[in-house]
Amino acid sequence: MKQMMSRAVVGAFLLTSMLWAQASPKITGVEPETAKVGASLTVNGENLDKGTVEAIYFSDDAKDYKAAITSQTATKVVVTVPELKAGPYNLSVKVGDNIFIQPARVTVE
Repeated sequence: MKQMMSRAVVGAFLLTSMLWAQASPKITGVEPETAKVGASLTVNGENLDKGTVEAIYFSDDAKDYKAAITSQTATKVVVTVPELKAGPYNLSVKVGDNIFIQPARVTVE
C-alpha cells in the first residue's frame, strides 16, 4: 500500500511538471532588439496569451519595469517601451505571482 502511494505521488508530480512545462511562456525573439522609450516592441514566443502571461517587464540587475501591453496573442505580445535609462535589459514575464526572466535582451537607446 505504501509503495502504491509513493508511485501515485511521483506520478502526480511528473504529470504536473509536464503540464507546467507545456504551458510555460517562452520568449523566442524580440523585434526590434534596440528601441527608444515609448516605441512599440514585438515579443515573439509561445504560450504568451492573456490566460498565461499577465505582464511583460524590462529587467535589470536591480528592478523590473512593467511595459504597457497594446496587443497580445499566444505567439506575440506588442508592448510599449517604458520610461527607462539607456542600456541593456532582460525581458521577463509575469505568471501568477512570479516574474520569470527570459533569455531575451533588449537595448534601450
